[in-house]
Amino acid sequence: MTEHASASTASAIPDRPSLDGLEEKWGAVWQEQGTYAFDREAALSGPRSAVFSVDTPPPTASGSLHMGHVFSYTHTDCMARYKRMAGFNVFYPIGWDDNGLPTEKRVQNYYGVRGDATLHHDPSFEPPFRGDAKSTKAADELPISRQNFIELCDELTVKDEEAFESLFRRIGHSYDWSIGYRTIDEHSRATSQQAFLRNVRRGEAYQSEAPGLWDVTFQTAVAQAELEARDYPGAYHRVAFHGADGPVHIETTRPELIPSCVALIAHPDDERYQPLFGSTVRTPLFDVEVPVVAHPAAEMDKGAGIAMCCTFGDLTDVLWWRELRLPTRSVITRSGRMQTELPAWLEGSAGASLWAEGLAGKTAFSAREAVVAALRESGDLDGEPKPTQRKANFYERGEKPLEIVTTRQWYIRNGGREADLNAALVARGEEVAFHPAFMRSRYSNWVQGLNGDWLVSRQRFFGVPIPVWYPVDADGEPDHDHPILPDESSLPVDPAANPPAGYTEDQRGVPGGFVGDPDILDTWATSSLSPQIAAGWRRQDGGEGSDPLFEKVFPFDVRPQGHDIIRTWLFATVVRAHFEHGSVPWTDAAISGWILDPDRKKMSKSKGNVVTPEELLKEHSSDAVRYWAASGRLGADAAYDVGQIKVGRRLAIKVLNASKFALSFGDVEGDLAAQVTDPLDLSVLAALREVVEKATAGFEGWDHTRALEATESFFWTFCDDYLELVKDRAYGSRGEAGEASARATLRIALDVVLRLFAPVLPFVTEEVWSWTHETGSVHRAAWPTLDEVPAGGDAAVLAAVGAALAVVRKAKSEAKVGMRAEVPTATLVGPAGLLEHVRTGEADLRAAGRLTGSLEYAEGEEVATRDLELVPVAKPTA
Repeated sequence: MTEHASASTASAIPDRPSLDGLEEKWGAVWQEQGTYAFDREAALSGPRSAVFSVDTPPPTASGSLHMGHVFSYTHTDCMARYKRMAGFNVFYPIGWDDNGLPTEKRVQNYYGVRGDATLHHDPSFEPPFRGDAKSTKAADELPISRQNFIELCDELTVKDEEAFESLFRRIGHSYDWSIGYRTIDEHSRATSQQAFLRNVRRGEAYQSEAPGLWDVTFQTAVAQAELEARDYPGAYHRVAFHGADGPVHIETTRPELIPSCVALIAHPDDERYQPLFGSTVRTPLFDVEVPVVAHPAAEMDKGAGIAMCCTFGDLTDVLWWRELRLPTRSVITRSGRMQTELPAWLEGSAGASLWAEGLAGKTAFSAREAVVAALRESGDLDGEPKPTQRKANFYERGEKPLEIVTTRQWYIRNGGREADLNAALVARGEEVAFHPAFMRSRYSNWVQGLNGDWLVSRQRFFGVPIPVWYPVDADGEPDHDHPILPDESSLPVDPAANPPAGYTEDQRGVPGGFVGDPDILDTWATSSLSPQIAAGWRRQDGGEGSDPLFEKVFPFDVRPQGHDIIRTWLFATVVRAHFEHGSVPWTDAAISGWILDPDRKKMSKSKGNVVTPEELLKEHSSDAVRYWAASGRLGADAAYDVGQIKVGRRLAIKVLNASKFALSFGDVEGDLAAQVTDPLDLSVLAALREVVEKATAGFEGWDHTRALEATESFFWTFCDDYLELVKDRAYGSRGEAGEASARATLRIALDVVLRLFAPVLPFVTEEVWSWTHETGSVHRAAWPTLDEVPAGGDAAVLAAVGAALAVVRKAKSEAKVGMRAEVPTATLVGPAGLLEHVRTGEADLRAAGRLTGSLEYAEGEEVATRDLELVPVAKPTA
């Protein structure tokens, strides 16, 4: 009989294994040793098939990460870790999405400032607050120059990114931190501008002055993908228009738009209004003549069945205006107020005085009150307004309904107005394998439902500048039809700060000179290029063409993301790759669900219902939180559940303690597989072979949860049954052959189980791995295969003997005696096949259950014991 543990193994195992400090310990080792580094040289010299590339979502660098981030980003990390162990060279970058409205809002709240493009840069500027300005009202925010505002944005995003990196490292995400990027850094700006300029030169991007959605709070245009329909209180007003044969009543929730009315519209099949088609009516209060026309989008069963078309009250107005070629009579300005000047079409009208006294410069709400009062007085209001909850479009981050304002904006074609392009982009979706598969329908439904192109210009400060200037004609007006585009080699450029080639700064804004486009690109216009940015489509070293690595990682293997941004990030990335590369940007898309709060609402910073992970990681360990995340399947929303995190902590602790116990029997020399001879040992390995198959199939099928469930189920059986059954034999109670078989089996099983758990529980598995491996990481070890697990056993043997041990333990528990109580006599009842398996492992059952005398067998439907005699262990005397 050998010693219980060799000196080398025994000295490596802590006396009291603990989860405490594992994140700091192994995080430092991984960083120092480059455990997760991508091997660029191997990728360049090897085939594309040897690389697994991940288009990691760049989290928005504003505020803090929450449990929703931990949930979805851990799903991806599990897959990346599996692929690395499966032999792939994993390209796993991480980026930060710095630019855009969330960053600007955070800067305003953090520093108590707001950008003002009319002010000059102050190089010595210091903000009034640094982190305690949240109570500052918008009106009290200090206006500062565009450049000063951008500098503060850059300062704060760097701080946020440092905190994000610290959290991601603590939770064990295995990015290669050397290939990170920021969407506002020089390389990202240049890449974004280059792609946009190519879109422009090929005719895929264009500018147009047209009605568009406008957020009056943030003073920026909003794209269709950023809309959110919400209930908004309003009231129906039944208003009379004046026709030749009497009043024509319409019902509207926005009577303040009567001065912008351009037509009354009814359905062509509506018999009530067919006699009016082709005639005209006059507007109440303003006495402006407008036509009555037909359009199939009019709803016969809504309100009066006839509606006024105003320019513009909602998106239906835009549709009617465009298709019926109606005139434009806009009265709502970018500020959300009525214009101050009397509209030309109202000059000399009966409502001119109402405009001057009650409407000019007023908010929509105040104007509505004035119009309703005037309608009452004129008798054109039929009855009193009827309260209702109307659906209104909001910017997803806004708090006020959007207005529709005519502005000049840049667009990228996305199939919203071209049937052939729409069909091509739907077809691109068919080239991507969605996980789960039903998520593809969300993509195709969105694309097929588009009604306009992608608006990519934003009237904000912190973002990638639109790289365009315009000549200024002799009258001092910008010539938007002949934009000046920079050479790609000069990128990135800022038209607000740099003159175009051939001009000098003193020619800015003067006749014969130039003006820079004042807008920035929508943040999605840059993050939609995350594969190109990360992989070096535009070389960072200033060389011509792309980085040679680009063709080794693009198209990427997977885009992981949430299902709520399929319509934005995923679709936009497909659009850019379709135009630039004639391909999809990745072969697979792994779609995570949401984390829900107790009210079943999505957890998000904007809703104020987030839980941040820092304290949970400290209290329960990173492995425990990762276990909770990995328990959620792709595409399925999951509840935030501390109970599940506690289960994960118990599992991680059990891995430590069970491993210490399994290794306490000592080292085993020679060919381990050849030493496994006992039927019970072969049985546990047969069960393990099934787990290897299931776990591998789970990861290959993009189902990390299936892999975890199979491994965890086996592990608890291994701990609760096998370790107890094999203990005495491993100590040598049945001779050297039995001892060697048990110890070899323990080593084989533990080695495999640690690797199966490694993608989900990286810290605890690395800790245990280090006890028996002087060098190397479990995360660089090969993923288990059937070839390394001895075959020939029957998994039913362990199940049967484990069931028999369970009923013996139950009998002792019910008798209120300790588990070490002896059993001189017992009869085991069960199905014949099960009893036969128990006979195979009877010696180990006797040792574990302390069955010291006769053991009889009797057939029965359920596993049970009878005629059980118990002899409690005598308590030691003083």
